Amino acid sequence: MKELKKFGKIPIDYNVLTAALSGYQSPKDKISLLEKNGSIIRLKKGLFVVSPETSQQTISRELVANHLYGPSYISLESALSFYGLIPEKVFAIRSVTTKRAKRFSTPLGNFEYLTIPQDYYSIGIRQEIVNNEYAYMIASPEKAICDMIWSVRNFRIQSVKAMQIFLEEDLRIDLSVIKTYNTDIIKSCIETGIKKTELTQLLKLLEK
Repeated sequence: MKELKKFGKIPIDYNVLTAALSGYQSPKDKISLLEKNGSIIRLKKGLFVVSPETSQQTISRELVANHLYGPSYISLESALSFYGLIPEKVFAIRSVTTKRAKRFSTPLGNFEYLTIPQDYYSIGIRQEIVNNEYAYMIASPEKAICDMIWSVRNFRIQSVKAMQIFLEEDLRIDLSVIKTYNTDIIKSCIETGIKKTELTQLLKLLEK
C-alpha cells in the first residue's frame, strides 16, 4: 500500500496512521485489518511499524527502541556489542532512560530500559546515521562502559587492578581498544557523582 510505504521503517503512532488512512470510510477498522493481515506490526498500544513485506525495507530494532520508550538511547550490552567491544551476541535491545524502568515484549523481540539520573543521562550520547536514511541515539563507547558500571548492583571496585579484571574477565573487553577513547566523557560522568569511586578507577586505568 502506498499509504504505508511512505513511512518506510519509521515507527508511526496511531494518530499519524489514522490521518494517512483518512480516505477510508473507517480508518480504525482499516488499521485493525492491516494488523491482522500482517501489513503493520503493533509494537505497543498506539505505536506501529510497517512490516518489511509491505515497506520492502528491513526494520531497524535500534530505531524502534528509540521510539518505543523515550527519551532513551541504546546502551549497555547492546551498545558494547554494536561497537564490537564484547564477543557475545545480544538478543534484547537494552537502553537507558530518565523515565521509570520498563520492559516491552514485541514481535520484534524484547526491549529493556533502565532508569538513570537526568544530569548523567545527557553525557556521551551520539547519533548513528544509517545510509543517510534514518538515525537513532546510542551511547558512545565510553558512555556505554560507564553505563555498564553504573547498572551493576552492589558493584564496588576501589582499585585500578580490580577495574581491569572486571573489564577484561567479566565484560571481556579488549583494553587495547578502549585506551584510545575520549576520557573527557568519563570525567563528565564522574562529576555527576554517579559511581564516582568506580568510574575514577576506570579513568585511572585508561590514563595509565
